[in-house]
Amino acid sequence: MLQQQTLTELKSLGCHGMANELERQHQSPNVLKLPFDERLALLIAADTQERNQRKFLRMLKAAKLKLPNACIEDIDYRQSRGLDRAYIQSFLSCNWLEQNQYIVITGSTGGGKSYIANALAQLAIRNGYSALFYRFPRLLEDMEISRLDGSLPKLRTRLSKFKLLILDDWALSPLSANRQQDLLEIIEDRTGSGSMVITSQLPLDKWHEYIGEPTYADAIMDRIIHRSHRLELHGESMRKVYGLKKEDTSCLMT
Repeated sequence: MLQQQTLTELKSLGCHGMANELERQHQSPNVLKLPFDERLALLIAADTQERNQRKFLRMLKAAKLKLPNACIEDIDYRQSRGLDRAYIQSFLSCNWLEQNQYIVITGSTGGGKSYIANALAQLAIRNGYSALFYRFPRLLEDMEISRLDGSLPKLRTRLSKFKLLILDDWALSPLSANRQQDLLEIIEDRTGSGSMVITSQLPLDKWHEYIGEPTYADAIMDRIIHRSHRLELHGESMRKVYGLKKEDTSCLMT
């Protein structure tokens, strides 16, 4: 009776990991023979692990990743696409997040840009950093809607709260004057406080021309280029290599 009452109270306190570990201990005579301090350490470790897992799942859901199962450890280096394993693995330390740096990934469609971006976001979340995924055309649409209904400052504030912002498919939609200004403000909000991962089919040396208006182009590019790591992917479409349809990219390991 006392054991069940203890389990119930632990769960009511939100200590589900500790409750589960206590049940496991009572089913293991060898564990019950351990000193109290060791059993307590096992209980605390189990509860910490369970809380961390719940936090990870909450942050992963909030990130709205296109490929939530993407993992940096699963990147395929067998294909000749210009990927340097040591360079990619240097991101594992998350120093680029600590230093509020960007990662720019360019290359043709199907090259695995989105997978790598999602994998970097998952890496950030695993290390306790908040992340948010946005397809760039959708962000432009949301900014226009927010501008019309007066909620643009609220949208900008929300975006700035995420440590990592992923902009996928940069340069697929044209930039009007309002879009140029709004984009500059979003990037400026991250100066010194957040990181970005940007993917694009358009080579980096064409971005200034894409942005258009020289003043905005200079300001935006200056904030991106001087704080960015760059990955330029080459080779065949990975969908072709793996025989995948476009809708099957959730299992693309590149």
